[in-house]
Amino acid sequence: MNKQKRVSHPIYNLLATDIEGFEFLAELALDMQWSWDHSTDEVWRQLDPELWEITHNPWVVLETVSRSRIEDMLTDSVYRKNVDDLVKIKRQNLDAPAWFQQHHAKSPLTCAAYFSLEFMLSEALPIYSGGLGNVAGDQLKAASDLGVPVVGVGLLYQQGYFRQVIDKDGAQQSLFPYNDPGQLPITPLRRADGEWLRLEIALPGYLVWLRAWQVQVGRIKLYLLDSNDAANIPAHRGITSELYGGGPELRLKQELLLGIGGWRLLNALGLKPEVCHLNEGHAAFAVLERARTFMQETGQPFDVALAATRAGNLFTTHTAVSAGFDRFTPALIKQYLGGYAEHSLEIPLHDLMALGRRDPDNILEDFNMAYLAIRGSGAVNGVSKLHGKVSRHLFEPLFPRWPADEVPVGHVTNGVHMPTWDSAPADALWTEACGKDRWVGTMKTLEQDIREISDAGLWHFRLSAGRSLVDYVRKRLSRQLTAYGAASETVQRAGNLFDPGVLTLGFARRFATYKRPNLLLHDPDRLLLLLTNPEQPVQLIIAGKAHPEDRTGQALIQEWIRFIRQPKARAHVVFLDDYDMLLSEQLVHGVDVWINTPRRPWEACGTSGMKVLVNGGINLSVLDGWWAEAYTPEVGWALGDGQEHGDDPAWDAVEANALYDLLEREVIPEFYTRDENGIPAVWVSRMRESMARLTPRFSANRAVREYTEQHYLPAAAAFRTRAADKGTIGKQMVEWRHELEKKWAALRFGEVTVETKGKQHLYEARVILKEIDPMAVRVELYAEGINDGVPVRQEMMCDSIFADASGWVIYNAAVSDDRPPDDYTVRLIPYCDGVAIPLENSRILWQR
Repeated sequence: MNKQKRVSHPIYNLLATDIEGFEFLAELALDMQWSWDHSTDEVWRQLDPELWEITHNPWVVLETVSRSRIEDMLTDSVYRKNVDDLVKIKRQNLDAPAWFQQHHAKSPLTCAAYFSLEFMLSEALPIYSGGLGNVAGDQLKAASDLGVPVVGVGLLYQQGYFRQVIDKDGAQQSLFPYNDPGQLPITPLRRADGEWLRLEIALPGYLVWLRAWQVQVGRIKLYLLDSNDAANIPAHRGITSELYGGGPELRLKQELLLGIGGWRLLNALGLKPEVCHLNEGHAAFAVLERARTFMQETGQPFDVALAATRAGNLFTTHTAVSAGFDRFTPALIKQYLGGYAEHSLEIPLHDLMALGRRDPDNILEDFNMAYLAIRGSGAVNGVSKLHGKVSRHLFEPLFPRWPADEVPVGHVTNGVHMPTWDSAPADALWTEACGKDRWVGTMKTLEQDIREISDAGLWHFRLSAGRSLVDYVRKRLSRQLTAYGAASETVQRAGNLFDPGVLTLGFARRFATYKRPNLLLHDPDRLLLLLTNPEQPVQLIIAGKAHPEDRTGQALIQEWIRFIRQPKARAHVVFLDDYDMLLSEQLVHGVDVWINTPRRPWEACGTSGMKVLVNGGINLSVLDGWWAEAYTPEVGWALGDGQEHGDDPAWDAVEANALYDLLEREVIPEFYTRDENGIPAVWVSRMRESMARLTPRFSANRAVREYTEQHYLPAAAAFRTRAADKGTIGKQMVEWRHELEKKWAALRFGEVTVETKGKQHLYEARVILKEIDPMAVRVELYAEGINDGVPVRQEMMCDSIFADASGWVIYNAAVSDDRPPDDYTVRLIPYCDGVAIPLENSRILWQR
């Protein structure tokens, strides 16, 4: 039978799937590796240059251009060969063993599920707000580069985060354009028979249908759920309408769909992750659903299921203040999870509420999602060294009587995905110095390699970056002003704004009070003098959004707009609206100095400044977040004294003046001090040191390798151990805990003696254990660390046990006499092989 050519229906614009080679174009367009590997850019540019320039979305280009255009291009032998070669290379790269396969091929990890409320992969998929999504997206990309077996789980928002417009009065207006799924680089997730994979989630009194979508991110798949299903009533279709919109009830519904729906989606796909990574507490309900699934598979009760599965859960907190944790009232939790607790988890609602409360018996206390995440995880980490310390203090109430340094929160400092954030010239520069595969291995030689670039080479690179940024600012501002209905002469002036040779400062952040986006405006007259110095001028680019409900943040934006509209300031400062990923990329490509001014220690990490590193930009920041561990005088500038001062306005004034001083006395003169070749040698030296020392260290490559080796691999092994034989080990751990709970109150310290002999302190401690097995506890000598050093924890050995009813046990230990004996005290803590103390059992008994 002759094959008939399919003809498009005249009413509908059907995709040209019957055209030979179209499937290759679709394969390239639907793999978001194009967001960091720009080898396919020319394919889309040739199809429609204007649409590509506006959207940077290959799928939009592919489904928008005409059939004839696609057919013509695919019959062009050069174009077709390029497409075929790109597909071949892509498949070869995906099949080749990456870092994980080379170093951990026989590991127990086959899948890690990464849950996040937002993912920033590209402006073409606007399901992100800011830093949290940035970290999630960059870590997925780095996992793809390194071959780490990760799947992402999130939500598909019909509107996403709001889009920003600044009106004629300088006020922020919020717009919520619809995210048409047909124009997003996603595909419906279908079963083997072609049926769209949909899940049914029970909420009180009704069922919600969730549609499932798939995003290809190189080697990684990101799965997204949304409630905009025709089977749902309008109110329920809107549950996934807006990111960070609505009130607590909508947020609770979204988090239920993410955590419970997300884990059920993985089950429906036949995926059995050993590791569940919770990117912030929003996803913590996955802890409950994972335990429920284990109950269903093994017949174990909830407490055993939680003990078995929590070893495979990792909680990463990004919050630096207690008020930042999601909390829900007891009434809301009862309404939405009462039935789930009783019928699915088979526990009283009180027991579920206890997982999210500081005091389990306080029926008035709200339910804290971070507490649930902690009590359901085998490890917890902050996102910078300083944030780890801050988090230990935040969570100290969950571990009463434990020293703050021993609160079980570590840290993995964030990093950014350098191939996403480097400019084309930066990519060329690094490729020449370090090779094309520099970000897919261990990066051992990058620091040495980048130092080989000459001053002239680095400075030429930066001049080119400045020209590109100025060109972009002119075009974007002209479009912005035209859209606002500005006068033609105003738009024309924007087309000639800025000078590529002038020092360019950048500040682009969320406009929240603690970030102090207006610290530079503390003394407007001094700032204006600094900007308009005829000998050493400065230009400043500002961008950022304030949450639609944050009136204070919006007022800070208006303050900048009023300043910029002064005649003397117009030529030196711009505010670019609708700060998104594309704008962020352009800014970090070209600014000379990235300024960051949060109140310490309220910036958990702050990744925006990391993005300028690969592009030769230099940071000037408060010693907070990542900069507190990155800063040395050779790589940038530090603001503040490294101490906490709260929200004291007087200290804000001190730091504002210090910022002006830094700019006037160090930053600006260094930029304009040139040698006989016209190169600012000291500036270039600082730029080189920043690039060489910091870029590898604060890359997502390093962060993902740390997560893999420090958390994913141990968690996978621990989960497999606890889950084996239908949770036998988990059951034993629960029995151990219950036994301790019943008998703990009988524990007592008796006499503790110390004798100094031969440069050692010899301690003997008598402990009444009663009926507790000595193997179920551990007795230690403890001394606080000196000068923020590591505390001393010396295990005391069991010397003898008295068999009579008194239950005395004698423990001995010897420590060096380099500290006074009174520095040490004896303590008793629970012990069970494989159990994380105090994370999984926070009981502790001190001698005094």
